[in-house]
Amino acid sequence: MRLVFAGTPAVAVPTLDALVSDGHEIAAVVTRPDAPLGRKRVLTPSPVAVAAERLGLPVVRAARLDDDATERIVTLRAELGVIVAYGGLVREPLLSAPAHGWINLHFSLLPAWRGAAPVQRSVMAGDAVTGASVFQLVPALDAGDVFATVETPIGEGETSGELLDRLAELGAPLTAEVVAAIAAGTAVAAPQQGEVSLAPKLDGQDGRIVWDRPVADVWSQIRGVTPEPGAFTLLDGARLKVHRTVPVSTVPTDPPAPGTIVSVDGLVLVGTADTPLQLLQVQPAGRTAMPAADWWRGASAGTDRLVTA
Repeated sequence: MRLVFAGTPAVAVPTLDALVSDGHEIAAVVTRPDAPLGRKRVLTPSPVAVAAERLGLPVVRAARLDDDATERIVTLRAELGVIVAYGGLVREPLLSAPAHGWINLHFSLLPAWRGAAPVQRSVMAGDAVTGASVFQLVPALDAGDVFATVETPIGEGETSGELLDRLAELGAPLTAEVVAAIAAGTAVAAPQQGEVSLAPKLDGQDGRIVWDRPVADVWSQIRGVTPEPGAFTLLDGARLKVHRTVPVSTVPTDPPAPGTIVSVDGLVLVGTADTPLQLLQVQPAGRTAMPAADWWRGASAGTDRLVTA
């Protein structure tokens, strides 16, 4: 088929590669403009733009699918649009421009977790299972009929970043199969069934750890916001980023209060509403990430406990 592909981050690249490998004609790849990255704010192309250039595909850079971008894409006369984490909405008349409309690879089992942050919200909620869905794009948010899904358990200790990478690899062949079925005229989509849940975009404050909850909830929050927007707590007004944690296997006889950090038998523990959580890797303000035990030796001089805010 003659396709137009829209995507921006690295998780969209496996699907683009799969569609090219299957021999489809990619009329253009739509991605968001180069963005300033790093301390020097160097303008850097998106991972999808880099992949498109590697594959020798034309690239349309657009911050949003406005009238100008719509006109450019419509003139491509694609038979189908495929979108994976582009970062913008497809509205009419662009939505109906391809003969078969647009399909979207979404990283949840729809109708669960409709919205911008399905993987993060799923991990934060403590879900045991998630997956990916390929559905027909419609004006309503993530509400179209579903062509195919793939399901996977969420690994113990898996962060949203790790899970998203796995779902990107699982979703690529799933999307390619749906495109092949649409090309063959055999694709069948079914209305979404089940309870709808929403996954709004996270902001920085979603990463602030709430310690006075059960350890399972705290651990889920930390893993859900890792790597973005990142988990943190405050010590003397300064941010301490928390990268890696694990629930303790043996509970100390005198567990610390929620938000209180102590060292027990060489382990750096922080209290929750029930059992403590062990800090494995942290990042103090202005420094690089380090083992929590190394950080504790410097931070705890003259005290046996630190209390977060």
